[in-house]
Amino acid sequence: MPLLEVKIPPMGESIASGILAKWHVADGAVVKKDQPLFELETDKITSEATAEAAGAICFKAAAGDEVKIGQVVATIDLSAAAGTAASAAPAPAVAAKEASLAPAVRRLAAETGVDPATVAGTGKAGRVTKGDMLAAIDSKPRAEAAPAAAPVSAPNAPSATAERQTRRKMSPLRQKIAQRLVAAQHEAAMLTTFNEVDMSAVMALRAKYQDDFVKKHGLKLGFMSFFTKAVVHALREVPGVNAQLDGDTIVENHYYDIGVAVSTDKGLMVPVVRNCDSLSMAGIEKAIADAAKRARESRITLADLEGGVFTITNGGIFGSMLSTPIINPPQSAILGLHAINERPVAVAGQVAIRPMMFLALSYDHRLVDGKEAVTFLVKVKQAIEDPARLVIGI
Repeated sequence: MPLLEVKIPPMGESIASGILAKWHVADGAVVKKDQPLFELETDKITSEATAEAAGAICFKAAAGDEVKIGQVVATIDLSAAAGTAASAAPAPAVAAKEASLAPAVRRLAAETGVDPATVAGTGKAGRVTKGDMLAAIDSKPRAEAAPAAAPVSAPNAPSATAERQTRRKMSPLRQKIAQRLVAAQHEAAMLTTFNEVDMSAVMALRAKYQDDFVKKHGLKLGFMSFFTKAVVHALREVPGVNAQLDGDTIVENHYYDIGVAVSTDKGLMVPVVRNCDSLSMAGIEKAIADAAKRARESRITLADLEGGVFTITNGGIFGSMLSTPIINPPQSAILGLHAINERPVAVAGQVAIRPMMFLALSYDHRLVDGKEAVTFLVKVKQAIEDPARLVIGI
């Protein structure tokens, strides 16, 4: 019987083990080539492994087990694929419908057993979306668990502890994030300075060129590319911020690899966009979109997270008005963006309503002086309020 071993893949020299967080398939199921099999959580990244061949899978490790790099966690019986190929082959119409499903929908179907064919689609041409699947999954347990006749209970009676709380072990990634945040606050002399920026000019540029930008590049022009370019401009003007401490040595960087914080269901990740000084606005938007997609799909690699010189985090997408971001060691500073709100401001001696955003720069005061921090933030503000500065370099 030909068996293919499913092993934990190498994740980088610094990673020796991880937690097999979740199986995407059932033990004994017949899997397809390239079908997602499991998620592995380490103290740095969460990644997804896929099947190298089709066949019946047999687990050798359970979800929640700590596993080592190279460990065999399952085997795939390759002979089972040939025996089920004819019977399992979908009709052409069914196959076409399955192929039209988004990857997220197919993944949810494999994980939960909910058949997309039974879900009413709200997408274009009646396609089933991820939201449709989540709604169907959410309603399924309640329907199955609904009793024929609800028992009469005293009003305000306390529920059982198991119904009021859920306990789960902190993932290695979450533990590492917690350790790094605490370490950053304990090891750095962290200080935050604030400013506000009028977003009128950038918003006007986006509105004027958005359609042409989408037609040419196939994606929207966002705010992050403007701020990334503004940060590169400010780092050039204030090189002291583009530095880090190595013991008692100051290491000044002469490149511009900018980390962009991305929120995922596994925690915050900061993929790095390389050589932002030489990328176009479209190049930055594409790089950010690709990195965010791979982070949320657990396809990010350790190399994607290493080597950044500065980080930008945007709490404004969640509605944050003001915050003090924590620096990402060994970097010396991080820029926090916030929600854009219309506020009355003084313009040429008159009160005007403008779309305003608060900016927050947290920095390591051991390395960056207040004058440098304030100057850096002013340079970002000037570049956003007058984007022509990014073109002529002033």
